[in-house]
Amino acid sequence: MDWITQASTSAQKSDAVFFYVFGLSVAFLIFITALMIYFVIRYSRKRHPKAEQIEGHTGLEILWTTIPLVMFLTIFYYGWTNYEYMRQAPRDAMAVKVNARQWSWSFEYPNGKQSKILYAPLGKPMKVEVRSLDVVHGFFVPAFRLKVDAVPSHTNTTWFEATKLGSFDIECTVICGVDHSLMLSKVVVVPEDAFKAWYFGGDDAPEPKPVPDPPKPVAEFTHPGLAVLTAKGCLDCHSVDGKPMVGPTLKGLFGKQEVVLSGKAARTVTVDEAYLRQAIVNPMKDVVRGYPPSMPPTPLAPRELDDVVGYLKTLK
Repeated sequence: MDWITQASTSAQKSDAVFFYVFGLSVAFLIFITALMIYFVIRYSRKRHPKAEQIEGHTGLEILWTTIPLVMFLTIFYYGWTNYEYMRQAPRDAMAVKVNARQWSWSFEYPNGKQSKILYAPLGKPMKVEVRSLDVVHGFFVPAFRLKVDAVPSHTNTTWFEATKLGSFDIECTVICGVDHSLMLSKVVVVPEDAFKAWYFGGDDAPEPKPVPDPPKPVAEFTHPGLAVLTAKGCLDCHSVDGKPMVGPTLKGLFGKQEVVLSGKAARTVTVDEAYLRQAIVNPMKDVVRGYPPSMPPTPLAPRELDDVVGYLKTLK
């Protein structure tokens, strides 16, 4: 239903262009079909057994050249003005950084708050600054008719103003790897007061709450460190059962020797507690060889960091 729903001002404008072009196409289909039927009857062999030579008609040639030209120019103008509308975000729009990576989305707000779901206030413009941390992805919100590419080392921007409350799908439109189909999230549109309470207050999700994701195999937390890893989205890229993913598996990591790249220089390190803490807080300093440098810094409270490191020690 998100393909049908109009949930933003951009959706209304995009649909207006679509229906304008669709209406012209239907009108010309009917017109041309009617002319064909008329000519078949009017100039049939029965009515005109002897063929006649028809000379050119300057007036008709000008007419059937001018009308399509004007029609295509109006389509271009209509589409271009709507494209410009989507490129020029209002000055009061809140800028949210959208980070794409195999295979998840994350959102960072101006006050530093981060989430795996994009929360948006009803009736207020929101600018999205989209980038990729690894390969090319496509940020697409069907209900908003919003589509922008996520490209490594480049930021693409667009904006929207939500007009309906609810939860709306976010999809990736570029085949970006084996778990491309799982790269899903939500835009949750809430009243402005509820958004402000969440933005300036606690971490509780504002109403209406999004549809929960399917439970992960490790969803029954037996260790506080596992709860932190899941809440921060770490398990989107790292496994705890030895399965290879975007990043190294966490199983058996503690005490293991890894070859890391510091800049272009390679060296061998032993994964001890100090290394784990550094890898979480500053992951770009030493990147494990054979894996992409796509892990963002993960802000953790001291207690959370202690819990995560303690949990990693248990994964033998």
